[in-house]
Amino acid sequence: MSVEIDHALSDHRLLGGGFGCLDTWCTWLAVLKAAFGRPLDAHEREIFTAVAGNRAVPKNRVREFWAVAGRRSGKSRVAAAIAVYLSLFCKHKLARGETGMVLTLAGSRDQARAVFSYVRGLLEAAPALRAEIVNVSRYEIELKNGIVIAVHSNSFRTIRGRTLAAAIFDEISFWRDESSALPDVETYRAVLPSLATTNGMLIGISTPYRKLGLLHQKWRDHFGQEGDVLVVQGRSQAFNPTLADSVIAAQREADPAGAVSEWDAAFRVDISAWLDDASIDRAIELGRPLELPPQQGIVYRAFTDASGGVGADSYTLSIAHKENNFCIIDLVRGTAGKFDPHQVTRDYAALCREYHVGEIVGDSYSAQWVAGTWRETGINYRRSALVKSDIYREAEALFTRGLVRLLDHAKLVRELRLLERITHRSGKDQVTHPKGGRDDFANAACGALYLVGRIPAVVEPPIVSPCIIPGRPWNWPGAYHTDTAAGAGIANTPPPPGFDRPSSAEPWFPYVDKW
Repeated sequence: MSVEIDHALSDHRLLGGGFGCLDTWCTWLAVLKAAFGRPLDAHEREIFTAVAGNRAVPKNRVREFWAVAGRRSGKSRVAAAIAVYLSLFCKHKLARGETGMVLTLAGSRDQARAVFSYVRGLLEAAPALRAEIVNVSRYEIELKNGIVIAVHSNSFRTIRGRTLAAAIFDEISFWRDESSALPDVETYRAVLPSLATTNGMLIGISTPYRKLGLLHQKWRDHFGQEGDVLVVQGRSQAFNPTLADSVIAAQREADPAGAVSEWDAAFRVDISAWLDDASIDRAIELGRPLELPPQQGIVYRAFTDASGGVGADSYTLSIAHKENNFCIIDLVRGTAGKFDPHQVTRDYAALCREYHVGEIVGDSYSAQWVAGTWRETGINYRRSALVKSDIYREAEALFTRGLVRLLDHAKLVRELRLLERITHRSGKDQVTHPKGGRDDFANAACGALYLVGRIPAVVEPPIVSPCIIPGRPWNWPGAYHTDTAAGAGIANTPPPPGFDRPSSAEPWFPYVDKW
C-alpha cells in the first residue's frame, strides 16, 4: 500500500502507534515531508528553511537525505521510522524471487542493537504492522512483501551483491573500521550500485565531528543548495525541544569545545587531521617488501609501544634507519589480542639483535615489567624523553619535508591518516587518535622516525688547531705533521702555489707547538 510519510507518522494504526504525540517532532516531520516531496504549510516551511540553509523545498522525493543533528535529538528513532516506512509503504521494483533489503548501518554493534530495537518497537506497536512480520532474527526482520529490514554495524564488504531498496547510515561521523581510514566513503561507494536498480533512497543521520569524511563532504557541497540531495543541520533543541536548557548548559561548561558538535551540531574547528593524505601518500613506497633485511654498515634505531597483553591495544615495534638524508622505516610489527608480553618482548629482542640494535626506546607506558624484561634480554630499555604527542610533532616535520619512506602497511597507514590534531584553549596542539581508535602502529613508527631523524646526515670531522713547528718543510696555517709525538695519522699537506718558506729562525705563523 502507498501511504505518505506524514500520514504514516501521525496515524496511530501505523507508525504513530510507536511515536505517540508529534507535537515535539515538528522539525523532523517538516524535514521528512520535504525529503519525500510532500508540500509544506507556512509554519512547516519556516521550520524547514531554518535548518536547510534557506534552500527551496524539494518538489519531489530526493535521492539522498542527510541530517546533521546534535545529540539526543531523536536521530536513531527517526532512522528506524524511515526504515519501516520505506519497507512497508513504498513500492519497489523487484524481480520474481528477488529479496529487497532496507539496510540500516550503525557505527557499532551496540548502536545497531539500539536502532533494531526501535524498528521492532514500531512494528509491534501497531497490529496492522505486526501482521506484516514473517520472521525476526537477531538483526533482521523479514516482511510479507519480500522486503527485509536489516540493521548491522558498518561493513562495506557485506553490501556487495545485495539488492537495496534503501540504505540508512546512522551516526556516520563515528564509523570506525580496522582496515580503512574512511569506511564511510568506502561504504557509500559500495551502496550506490546496490541502490541503482530499485531507485532506492540513501539517508545519512549523524552528529557531526571534525571536518573530514562523507558527512562533512555532503554538508559542504549541498547544504543550502538546490538539487536532489537534501542536507539539513540543526542543534539538539531544534529537533528535540524537550531537552532542558540546564542540562545542555552543564554539558557545555564541562566540555565547551565538544559542545559545539555534540549539542550545536557544528563541525569542530579545534580538531583537524594531523597530516594531509598527500604527505602520507608521498611517503609510501608501493611494491617494496613489508620488511627490509638488515644490512652491514647501517645504524638502526628501534622504538616500541608496549602492551600488557589484555584489551584491544597492540604491542608494536618499529625499526628504522637513515640513508641519504631519508628516514626509512624498515619494519613494523604488532601483536594484538591475548598474549604473553614477556614472550613477545623476547621475540622482539631477538629481532632487534638481527639489526644490531643494543638499545630500544619506548613511550611513556609506565609498567615496570617493560624495562626489566627488555634488560633481561640484553637490550637496554630507555623511556622516551618526549610524550607521544611531541613525538608526532617531531615526525610531522619529516613528513612535510618529504624525508620519510614508509612500507605499505595497512594498519600503519590507516592509523596515520586518522590521527587528529586538537587545539586546546591554552593554544597548544595535541596529536592523538580519534575517539574509540588506536595508534599503536603509528606511535611506534613515528617514534623510530624521530630517533633516526636526529642522526646527522654527514658526520663532520673534529676541528683541530694547526700546529706550526719551525724548521718543518712546510710551515703555514693548515700544515700538519706526522711525527708520532706530534700526533700520528695527520699527514702533511703540500704548500699553496707560490708559497715562500720563511727561515727557521722566524716562523711564518707564530703558533706555539703544544704537542
